[in-house]
Amino acid sequence: MGLFKGYFQIIVVLVTIILTIFLWEKFKNFSPFAIKDIQTSHNLVLKEMTVLGKLELSNFSFRDVVEQELVRDYLPNPKAILIVQGEAIGCLDLTKIKPDDVATKDDTLIVHLPEPELCSYRIDHSKSRIYDTEYAFMNEQALINEAYTSAEAKIKQSALDMGILEQTKKNAELVLKPLLESISGKKVVLLFEMKATLERIK
Repeated sequence: MGLFKGYFQIIVVLVTIILTIFLWEKFKNFSPFAIKDIQTSHNLVLKEMTVLGKLELSNFSFRDVVEQELVRDYLPNPKAILIVQGEAIGCLDLTKIKPDDVATKDDTLIVHLPEPELCSYRIDHSKSRIYDTEYAFMNEQALINEAYTSAEAKIKQSALDMGILEQTKKNAELVLKPLLESISGKKVVLLFEMKATLERIK
């Protein structure tokens, strides 16, 4: 009799858990305490101003479908599917250019530029959304945060793999070379190394 009672209690607990999960998935988007409005006040103070010398020359846009899952031993695995949009930007840090990196020879101006950088990569949360979640009533925020973190890292690696740095070099030729030729009146050669071997411009 005691053994039967123990089994019965276990069955009741399991049924309760399954029923709770089912009801949560069924009514998770319904809330009788929905917030109608959010009021926020700000007290903004300028803390620091920095001179920026990074010239943005390439922008790669990405769209990703992220499926995130937390693996459990017993209960169903929480899952989330996100539609993520983001971007990566390649740039040149012009503050790294020194006088010795600009040289002239006859009618030619030689400019030694710094190597291109991946200066930023980010998720555009205004264009990203949560497509679906399952069994995530206790871990939903952690699940979504992890999915966004994974998506952001994927954007960075994909931009590098797809040649954003090389594209930044090519765009420097398209943008900087005509501008410098127009200003200097000389033929311009852009080199991506920080060592000038010719005489400085006087």
